[in-house]
Amino acid sequence: MLDVTRLRVLVAVARHGSVTAAARALNYAQPSVSHHLARLEAETGTKLVQRAGRGIRLTDAGRLLAERAVEVIGRLDAAENELAVFAGLRAGRLRLAAFPSALGTIVPAAAAILHERHPSVDLRLTEAEPPEAVRMLRAGYVDVALIFRHEPDEAGRAKRDTTAAGPAAWVESTGGGRAGGAGGEEPAVDYEDLREQVLLSEPVHLIMPDTVVRGGEPPLAPAVTELWPADLARLADQRWIAGCDRCREHLLGQCAAAGFTPRIAFTTDDFVAAQALVTAGLGVTLLPDLALRAARNPGVRTARLRGTRRSVVAIRYGEAPDPPATALLLDALRAAASAAPSRVEVPSRVEVPPRAPLSRPEAPSRPEAPSRLEAPSRPEAPSRAEAPSRPEAPSPEVASPEAQSRSDAGSGVTVA
Repeated sequence: MLDVTRLRVLVAVARHGSVTAAARALNYAQPSVSHHLARLEAETGTKLVQRAGRGIRLTDAGRLLAERAVEVIGRLDAAENELAVFAGLRAGRLRLAAFPSALGTIVPAAAAILHERHPSVDLRLTEAEPPEAVRMLRAGYVDVALIFRHEPDEAGRAKRDTTAAGPAAWVESTGGGRAGGAGGEEPAVDYEDLREQVLLSEPVHLIMPDTVVRGGEPPLAPAVTELWPADLARLADQRWIAGCDRCREHLLGQCAAAGFTPRIAFTTDDFVAAQALVTAGLGVTLLPDLALRAARNPGVRTARLRGTRRSVVAIRYGEAPDPPATALLLDALRAAASAAPSRVEVPSRVEVPPRAPLSRPEAPSRPEAPSRLEAPSRPEAPSRAEAPSRPEAPSPEVASPEAQSRSDAGSGVTVA
């Protein structure tokens, strides 16, 4: 029977790369670490470490044992925590690993629901892409992992059933097979010891620059709002932006179905950066709904890619039933996912005009200003000119020309 304490020491050496760093991490004396390693080698009858310059490194046997030790220790720690929850010794502690677009959307909503319903549960979050999340789950570092996978949607299945190329070509085009296959298939993951629950299924979109905002020629006609993988051939001369391994394999598979290999000019896992690159006119890319819900750049235009979708899945390790705290987290995740809109509610390109909201018609409201033009009513001030009307007052004193002519006539004086 291998000693768990010595396995912890081996894992620490593998993780930190030296006896000194491992001793510091474990709060052990350095000679104690060396002693545990020597005893573990005696127990296994195998050389586990070897000198490398001033430090040490693991042998092949040492690396193999360290990998298994990570899983063993993780499961022991998880079991201890779960038993403590069952025994009521402390409030439930939960650890969740999720990919970035989920962490920016459904995970915060689920965390809020969990805290509202069960404030005593302590939830810890870790960002991890699916392969790393699965490793963390098996090692016992997390209790639940959110992963995603690309697969054909209903329309895609119908198209697959009627295509002359057959199912094999469809697997290649969707990236739904095993690693090492053609057409950009997703890396293989062994799920035999894992239990899964699909939380939601979302569409995938082609992301292009919005020429209404940026100007220039659009990659596709403005009227195009959805397309099939074969239609991507019209973008064969475009530069492409690729993300993580799974997203890249999916992109390669979709482009392969269209008969071309994309020219990948930029690589980033950050969907915000990917949209910024698209907005700058540096390329096009594929993104799922959650990425657009988490952060939508107003300078991009989208077209739904038919025939494919991305499923978000919660996975757990081991046999049912789930510990009580884990079941509570799954309930919260389901509630958050069901509340998520089925489509991204973002301003479409048609709504762009409101950016220059014909405020010009409002300009007519300026005619109110013309009321100022009524200022010309100041000419009424010439009413002061009516002051000259004062001369009319003298009319009793000064005879008008007609009256004067009459008086002159009466006097016999003719006025020339």
